[in-house]
Amino acid sequence: MLRDLEVLRELTEKSVAQAKENYQKVQAAADEMTATLEKTYTTAAKGVTNYNLKLMEMARANSSAAFDFACELVAMRSLPEMAEHSIEQARKQFELVVAQNKELWAFAEKMAAETAEPIKQSVTKTFNKVG
Repeated sequence: MLRDLEVLRELTEKSVAQAKENYQKVQAAADEMTATLEKTYTTAAKGVTNYNLKLMEMARANSSAAFDFACELVAMRSLPEMAEHSIEQARKQFELVVAQNKELWAFAEKMAAETAEPIKQSVTKTFNKVG
């Protein structure tokens, strides 16, 4: 009977030790995931802020170009001169919009890569632990 109690106590101690070890592993994984999510969120927030600043900068440039065009148009003396200037302005504006779209696309790609980096590092670290 005493032997049975001793065996039961040993099994209980092993179970408790295993439970503590498992809890510590789960806690460490949760802490690591929290840190990864914080890095990802911080990076994404900075990227969105910078993207919005870039949009405002582009809007300011477009507004300034439109205002300059309007001022130049008012100063023109003939209808053919206005038409020629309008066509030239449309061409310039189209080229500007194309360049801005390329810039925004490149910026968005960079932001996506930077935002995914903490997750990529975490997954790599996890696989290296397992493997």
